[in-house]
Amino acid sequence: MLSSIRACLVCSQIRTLKIYTRTGDKGKTSTYNGLRLHKDDAVFHALGNVDSLSCHLGLARVYCQQPEISEQLKDIQCNLQDIGSVIATPNSSTSTITTPQFDASHIQHLEVQIDRMTTELPPLTNFILPSGSITATQLHICRATARTAERYVTPLLANNSAEVEVVFKYINRLSDYLFTAARYCSLNDGKEEEIYTKPKIS
Repeated sequence: MLSSIRACLVCSQIRTLKIYTRTGDKGKTSTYNGLRLHKDDAVFHALGNVDSLSCHLGLARVYCQQPEISEQLKDIQCNLQDIGSVIATPNSSTSTITTPQFDASHIQHLEVQIDRMTTELPPLTNFILPSGSITATQLHICRATARTAERYVTPLLANNSAEVEVVFKYINRLSDYLFTAARYCSLNDGKEEEIYTKPKIS
Protein backbone atom coordinates (compact mmCIF):
# COMPACT_ATOMS: atom_id res chain seq x y z
CA MET A 1 0.00 0.00 0.00
CA LEU A 2 2.80 2.37 0.96
CA SER A 3 4.58 1.72 -2.35
CA SER A 4 1.37 2.52 -4.21
CA ILE A 5 1.04 5.83 -2.37
CA ARG A 6 4.66 6.69 -3.16
CA ALA A 7 4.11 5.85 -6.82
CA CYS A 8 1.07 8.13 -6.91
CA LEU A 9 3.03 10.96 -5.29
CA VAL A 10 5.86 10.59 -7.83
CA CYS A 11 3.38 10.58 -10.72
CA SER A 12 1.67 13.70 -9.41
CA GLN A 13 5.03 15.52 -9.34
CA ILE A 14 5.93 14.68 -12.96
CA ARG A 15 5.38 17.73 -15.10
CA THR A 16 3.75 17.09 -18.45
CA LEU A 17 5.62 18.92 -21.20
CA LYS A 18 3.34 20.68 -23.65
CA ILE A 19 4.25 20.77 -27.33
CA TYR A 20 3.28 24.43 -27.62
CA THR A 21 4.18 27.20 -25.17
CA ARG A 22 3.13 30.39 -27.01
CA THR A 23 6.35 32.03 -25.76
CA GLY A 24 7.71 32.35 -29.30
CA ASP A 25 4.64 33.89 -30.88
CA LYS A 26 6.24 37.33 -31.09
CA GLY A 27 9.38 36.27 -32.93
CA LYS A 28 11.71 35.53 -30.02
CA THR A 29 12.61 32.27 -28.31
CA SER A 30 14.96 31.09 -25.58
CA THR A 31 18.33 29.37 -25.68
CA TYR A 32 19.10 26.59 -23.21
CA ASN A 33 20.77 29.07 -20.86
CA GLY A 34 17.81 31.44 -20.92
CA LEU A 35 18.82 34.08 -23.45
CA ARG A 36 15.87 35.52 -25.37
CA LEU A 37 16.90 35.91 -29.01
CA HIS A 38 15.13 36.62 -32.29
CA LYS A 39 14.27 33.45 -34.16
CA ASP A 40 16.43 34.51 -37.10
CA ASP A 41 19.51 34.71 -34.86
CA ALA A 42 22.59 32.80 -36.05
CA VAL A 43 22.13 30.34 -33.15
CA PHE A 44 18.74 29.23 -34.44
CA HIS A 45 19.88 29.11 -38.06
CA ALA A 46 22.59 26.69 -36.94
CA LEU A 47 20.19 24.67 -34.80
CA GLY A 48 17.65 24.42 -37.61
CA ASN A 49 20.19 23.15 -40.09
CA VAL A 50 21.55 20.56 -37.66
CA ASP A 51 17.96 19.43 -37.09
CA SER A 52 17.39 19.18 -40.87
CA LEU A 53 20.50 17.03 -41.15
CA SER A 54 19.21 14.66 -38.47
CA CYS A 55 15.87 14.35 -40.29
CA HIS A 56 17.61 13.47 -43.56
CA LEU A 57 19.73 10.90 -41.72
CA GLY A 58 16.54 9.34 -40.36
CA LEU A 59 15.29 8.83 -43.91
CA ALA A 60 18.66 7.36 -44.92
CA ARG A 61 18.29 4.82 -42.11
CA VAL A 62 14.87 3.80 -43.45
CA TYR A 63 16.43 3.04 -46.84
CA CYS A 64 19.73 1.59 -45.59
CA GLN A 65 20.30 -2.15 -46.15
CA GLN A 66 23.67 -2.20 -44.34
CA PRO A 67 23.05 -2.82 -40.60
CA GLU A 68 26.42 -1.44 -39.49
CA ILE A 69 25.90 1.80 -41.44
CA SER A 70 22.36 2.15 -40.11
CA GLU A 71 23.66 1.82 -36.55
CA GLN A 72 26.38 4.39 -37.22
CA LEU A 73 23.80 6.81 -38.61
CA LYS A 74 21.71 6.39 -35.46
CA ASP A 75 24.77 7.22 -33.34
CA ILE A 76 25.37 10.29 -35.50
CA GLN A 77 21.78 11.42 -34.93
CA CYS A 78 22.38 11.13 -31.18
CA ASN A 79 25.60 13.13 -31.55
CA LEU A 80 23.70 15.80 -33.46
CA GLN A 81 21.25 16.00 -30.55
CA ASP A 82 24.21 16.70 -28.24
CA ILE A 83 25.59 19.19 -30.74
CA GLY A 84 22.26 21.00 -30.60
CA SER A 85 22.73 21.38 -26.84
CA VAL A 86 26.14 22.96 -27.40
CA ILE A 87 24.82 25.38 -30.01
CA ALA A 88 21.79 26.24 -27.85
CA THR A 89 24.06 27.33 -24.98
CA PRO A 90 25.94 30.35 -26.33
CA ASN A 91 28.35 32.29 -24.14
CA SER A 92 26.52 34.69 -21.85
CA SER A 93 27.70 37.00 -19.08
CA THR A 94 24.26 36.78 -17.44
CA SER A 95 23.98 32.99 -17.22
CA THR A 96 25.68 30.54 -14.87
CA ILE A 97 24.92 27.58 -17.16
CA THR A 98 28.08 26.34 -18.84
CA THR A 99 28.21 25.03 -22.39
CA PRO A 100 27.78 21.22 -22.49
CA GLN A 101 30.84 19.27 -23.55
CA PHE A 102 31.11 17.40 -26.82
CA ASP A 103 33.78 14.71 -26.83
CA ALA A 104 36.37 15.20 -29.57
CA SER A 105 36.83 11.42 -29.76
CA HIS A 106 33.68 11.36 -31.92
CA ILE A 107 35.76 13.02 -34.66
CA GLN A 108 38.38 10.27 -34.51
CA HIS A 109 35.62 7.65 -34.63
CA LEU A 110 34.35 9.13 -37.90
CA GLU A 111 37.86 9.09 -39.32
CA VAL A 112 38.27 5.40 -38.40
CA GLN A 113 35.02 4.57 -40.19
CA ILE A 114 36.02 6.62 -43.25
CA ASP A 115 39.36 4.81 -43.48
CA ARG A 116 37.73 1.40 -43.01
CA MET A 117 35.17 1.95 -45.79
CA THR A 118 37.77 3.49 -48.11
CA THR A 119 39.84 0.29 -48.07
CA GLU A 120 36.87 -1.54 -49.64
CA LEU A 121 36.10 1.07 -52.29
CA PRO A 122 37.56 1.46 -55.78
CA PRO A 123 39.95 4.43 -56.06
CA LEU A 124 38.25 7.76 -56.73
CA THR A 125 39.67 9.00 -60.06
CA ASN A 126 36.76 11.13 -61.31
CA PHE A 127 34.07 13.41 -59.99
CA ILE A 128 30.97 11.38 -59.25
CA LEU A 129 27.34 12.46 -59.39
CA PRO A 130 24.96 11.92 -56.47
CA SER A 131 23.60 8.61 -57.72
CA GLY A 132 23.75 4.87 -57.23
CA SER A 133 21.31 3.18 -54.85
CA ILE A 134 18.48 5.06 -53.12
CA THR A 135 20.42 4.86 -49.85
CA ALA A 136 23.52 6.33 -51.47
CA THR A 137 21.57 9.16 -53.07
CA GLN A 138 19.92 9.99 -49.74
CA LEU A 139 23.33 9.98 -48.06
CA HIS A 140 24.53 12.49 -50.66
CA ILE A 141 21.59 14.69 -49.64
CA CYS A 142 22.76 14.28 -46.04
CA ARG A 143 26.30 15.23 -47.11
CA ALA A 144 25.10 18.43 -48.77
CA THR A 145 22.93 19.24 -45.74
CA ALA A 146 25.95 18.72 -43.47
CA ARG A 147 27.89 21.26 -45.53
CA THR A 148 25.01 23.73 -45.14
CA ALA A 149 24.96 23.13 -41.38
CA GLU A 150 28.72 23.69 -41.31
CA ARG A 151 28.33 27.08 -42.98
CA TYR A 152 25.68 28.12 -40.44
CA VAL A 153 27.82 27.03 -37.48
CA THR A 154 30.81 29.02 -38.80
CA PRO A 155 29.58 32.45 -37.51
CA LEU A 156 29.31 31.00 -34.00
CA LEU A 157 33.03 30.21 -33.83
CA ALA A 158 34.09 33.80 -33.11
CA ASN A 159 32.24 34.45 -29.85
CA ASN A 160 31.66 31.06 -28.29
CA SER A 161 33.35 28.34 -26.28
CA ALA A 162 35.96 25.87 -27.43
CA GLU A 163 33.17 23.29 -27.54
CA VAL A 164 31.71 25.00 -30.61
CA GLU A 165 35.07 24.55 -32.36
CA VAL A 166 34.92 20.80 -31.61
CA VAL A 167 31.36 20.71 -32.97
CA PHE A 168 32.48 22.52 -36.13
CA LYS A 169 35.27 20.00 -36.72
CA TYR A 170 32.84 17.13 -36.20
CA ILE A 171 30.35 18.45 -38.76
CA ASN A 172 33.19 19.07 -41.21
CA ARG A 173 34.39 15.49 -40.83
CA LEU A 174 30.81 14.21 -40.94
CA SER A 175 30.33 15.40 -44.52
CA ASP A 176 33.43 13.38 -45.49
CA TYR A 177 32.00 10.35 -43.70
CA LEU A 178 28.65 10.73 -45.49
CA PHE A 179 30.34 10.98 -48.89
CA THR A 180 32.28 7.80 -48.19
CA ALA A 181 29.23 6.04 -46.75
CA ALA A 182 27.26 6.90 -49.89
CA ARG A 183 29.90 5.26 -52.06
CA TYR A 184 30.10 2.29 -49.71
CA CYS A 185 26.34 1.73 -49.80
CA SER A 186 26.24 1.94 -53.59
CA LEU A 187 28.94 -0.72 -53.80
CA ASN A 188 27.20 -3.04 -51.34
CA ASP A 189 23.79 -2.45 -52.92
CA GLY A 190 25.23 -3.52 -56.27
CA LYS A 191 24.67 -0.13 -57.93
CA GLU A 192 27.19 1.74 -60.05
CA GLU A 193 28.19 5.31 -59.32
CA GLU A 194 27.68 7.69 -62.21
CA ILE A 195 30.75 9.62 -63.26
CA TYR A 196 30.66 13.26 -64.29
CA THR A 197 31.11 13.80 -68.03
CA LYS A 198 30.87 17.15 -69.75
CA PRO A 199 27.59 17.22 -71.68
CA LYS A 200 27.94 17.50 -75.42
CA ILE A 201 26.07 20.28 -77.19
CA SER A 202 24.39 18.84 -80.28
